[in-house]
Amino acid sequence: MPASLELGLDTFGDVTAGPDGALLPHAQVIRDLVEQAVFADEIGIDFFGIGEHHRGDFAVSSPETVLAGIATRTSRIRLGSAVTVLSSDDPIRVFQRFSTVDALSNGRAEVILGRGSFTESFPLFGFDLRQYEMLFEEKLDLFVELIRKKKITWEGSLRPPLRDQQVFPPIEKGELTTWIGVGGSPESVVRAARYDLPLMLAIIGGPAQRFAPYAQLYRDAMGRLGHAERPIGVHSPGYVAASDAEAAEEFFPAYKAMRDRIGAERGWGPMSREEFEREVSGGALYLGSPQTVARKIAATVKALGLRRFQLKISAGPLTQDKLLRCIELYGREVIPMVRELLAA
Repeated sequence: MPASLELGLDTFGDVTAGPDGALLPHAQVIRDLVEQAVFADEIGIDFFGIGEHHRGDFAVSSPETVLAGIATRTSRIRLGSAVTVLSSDDPIRVFQRFSTVDALSNGRAEVILGRGSFTESFPLFGFDLRQYEMLFEEKLDLFVELIRKKKITWEGSLRPPLRDQQVFPPIEKGELTTWIGVGGSPESVVRAARYDLPLMLAIIGGPAQRFAPYAQLYRDAMGRLGHAERPIGVHSPGYVAASDAEAAEEFFPAYKAMRDRIGAERGWGPMSREEFEREVSGGALYLGSPQTVARKIAATVKALGLRRFQLKISAGPLTQDKLLRCIELYGREVIPMVRELLAA
């Protein structure tokens, strides 16, 4: 089994339905997220990640604020974003918010930095999408300075220079754990290696094994740059129920509603049941009984040499009771099975 393998959960804070089928207020969804994380902490799950979005179908625009609330009610689970859209934020403010979560959680905060697959934050905060690449590259460069130096002297092209600037509050111990989230671009993989940061692969379609060249590219680049080995993680969607059939029947309607809504914005056709089942059987959906999901996670861990796997469980209006049951099965059954499979 890979050393220190961690198994976590992610959520995008999708607006969920209540018992009557009506969509819940955003505020209730956020409160429910806190309860999910508290439960995950109680049953031994290693990590809980919350995504950032700025649109009506997702409740969380400020993951750090929600994580701060979770931090005060948990004791051991690591807490992070999934992801933070650094391109449309200020790196200093991002660092300050996560260093605050780190203080509240006694050193359990993490941040996964990415460009995001949605672009609503760019016009909302006054950023030009034509500078998409430049914004991320320059802001990442500054963020790496922030996590590694107590005083910052830095200069870029998009903001005034900094001279011997201290940023508060500092991380109390060590360095803020910072991952680079990558959706499948070789350039992004090499960028993570160049900055000597752990790599988080977002695999949301197709078999995980097709990302093996990216994992190897990252390891090769780290070696060429003289960096020590860093973790590689995977974020993929899924759902756990008592049986494969039950998981599919519970998850499919909510997943299709979310997928079709986003797909319509991007020019995709509606998702068929056949497409869904292909993703379950050979693609990026980790869905089924605890045994089925554990076997698929273990195979992905082996194929890519992972140190972290994060199951993204939120899916459109999927209800809180189903999400809590999924979390329970993942923590109490899937995680022990994965560890047993990898130890064999």
